[in-house]
Amino acid sequence: MIVRRTVILTLILFITLCVFLMQACQQQDNRKKKRTVARQEKPEDLGTIAALPTVFKSPEYNPSTAEKVELGRLLFFDPILSGNKDVACATCHHPEFGYSDMLELPIGVNGTGFGSKRQFNATNDIPFAKRNAPSLINTAFNGIDEKGDYTPEGAPMFWDTRVKSLELQSLQPIKQLEEMRGRQIEEHEMLPVVVKRLKAIPGYRKLFKAAFSEDEEPVTEMNMAKAIASFERTLVANNSRFDEFMRGDANALTASEKEGMQLFIESGCALCHNGPMLSDFKLHVLGAAENEEKLGFLDSGFNNTFAYRTPTLRNLRYTAPYMHSGKLKTLDQVMTFYEDLNGKPLPNPHVPREQLDSLAVKIKVEFKNIPRIIEFLNTLNDDKFDRTIPDAVPSGLSVGGNIK
Repeated sequence: MIVRRTVILTLILFITLCVFLMQACQQQDNRKKKRTVARQEKPEDLGTIAALPTVFKSPEYNPSTAEKVELGRLLFFDPILSGNKDVACATCHHPEFGYSDMLELPIGVNGTGFGSKRQFNATNDIPFAKRNAPSLINTAFNGIDEKGDYTPEGAPMFWDTRVKSLELQSLQPIKQLEEMRGRQIEEHEMLPVVVKRLKAIPGYRKLFKAAFSEDEEPVTEMNMAKAIASFERTLVANNSRFDEFMRGDANALTASEKEGMQLFIESGCALCHNGPMLSDFKLHVLGAAENEEKLGFLDSGFNNTFAYRTPTLRNLRYTAPYMHSGKLKTLDQVMTFYEDLNGKPLPNPHVPREQLDSLAVKIKVEFKNIPRIIEFLNTLNDDKFDRTIPDAVPSGLSVGGNIK
């Protein structure tokens, strides 16, 4: 009887030991599988942000020279380029406002005043410009990717990327009815008229000859574009505290700002706002509010899809109001817009939720994180950009147009 009991106990212990060993082996096998899966699964790419290059590139066909830059600066501030001689490039892109204008939508032809105080003249049949005036600061780097690669010849311009390069961009506002042309001159005649005006001014003939000495006829549409673009490329602000931090100065940002940068990335903002310019320069549908009340019609964006180009986040201090329509006045409103993308009705009723960009739906901004993210965005400001305004322009017209 004792022997039988001993055998039974031994058998029970043996079975228990076997079960224990089997469970241990199974747990070890599960841990191995989890480690294998972890090694195989790539973490989601949330985008990379980086410092700007310390120097900019110019197209091979338009190398930068001091003569071109100085000529371009004078052209930029001279209303001789506009149909009614009342608007300059600087009217809507003034250095005091970070080369923007502080308005929801720009007022070009037939306007008077400066910045947010600019208004149409009492008798007016000119519409607002179609979209918010983006800053020209750092447009030398437009198109730069997360690795720092870009070609100035292919740099995307405007909210709908319809033009590539600063050279080609510089000619478009001159031809545009509401921006600089007005109603007195037909679009196809506008650039030839401007060139004829420049040729009639001795000071410009001399300046063009100095800048384009190899050309038999230096005063041309393309040379005008080259000069303006050469000037605009010098409008660089590439040494913000963020840039200093990304270049190795660990003390350039506070702990709170570093936390904001991490939250910016984790929230999905860098999916589109990536690279050195914090822009992928691609078109996205966000369902942001349009500005029909000022335009008098619906702006439906690129190819009627309500898609617009990702703007840079640099120097936001100077470039309010925000978005292509200028409808958001503060960074708090911008961040709240992105928070509301998670389920709330879109501000643009013409955009169904299923049309939202695939990256936009991944953005998860939490209200509690907004102040920290804005702290980080403010580290992207750099006020050390060229603010030089000519004392006079060769045409003798008012510098910057009718802004006084």
